[in-house]
Amino acid sequence: MNFAEQILHFIQHLQFPIALPPNVEVMNPFGDAATFDVCRQFYTKYYNDTKHRWMLIGINPGRFGGGVTGVPFTDPIRLQEACGIRNNWPKKQELSSIFMYEMMEAFGGLSFFYENFYITSVSPLGFTKDRKNLNYYDDKLLQASIKNFAVDCMHRQLRFGIHRTVAFCLGEGKNFQYLSSLNREMGFFEKIIPLAHPRFVMQYRLRYKQEYIASYLQKFQEGGV
Repeated sequence: MNFAEQILHFIQHLQFPIALPPNVEVMNPFGDAATFDVCRQFYTKYYNDTKHRWMLIGINPGRFGGGVTGVPFTDPIRLQEACGIRNNWPKKQELSSIFMYEMMEAFGGLSFFYENFYITSVSPLGFTKDRKNLNYYDDKLLQASIKNFAVDCMHRQLRFGIHRTVAFCLGEGKNFQYLSSLNREMGFFEKIIPLAHPRFVMQYRLRYKQEYIASYLQKFQEGGV
């Protein structure tokens, strides 16, 4: 199977295997036929090859980006206007998606970016608590419970054709700490380079957005991309 076929097989069979903490629900967009069809169009368009790629690793999908479209850091607006994939979802923007797609253009454009990178998350499935986004590390029970799921998902994705010398972590705080701990134990990558999380930039450092984009590009270069 090529890269796209492997991704689609992976997401089609994603299931969270254990009970969740009280009031926490799993968010799995891939069970919806329309969402999976969008994913099929996206990955077939950008990953229909057998090239190796570097991995960008986020936290877990959010309700207004990947939790809707199934495509990491891609809201319905970017999906239609940037990727050319029409969709019927309300055209609500997601801050992280805005940053990521501006960064992709600075890197050399969408096609060139996706030719070099594969985006995933520590947990490829998202979570909500009381109908609000929940990061896996914000609930201690959830953080403890996702370990085997996260490790299994990582091992399966590494077989797609991922460079093992370096990976890039989206988030310089708790996500980097957790991923680094897993990596020391499991040996996924020789090195993990942290990047400022796109939402942090857009919410708290918007005036410095271009500097953060430049930092991404510099760290990609330092990592050998």
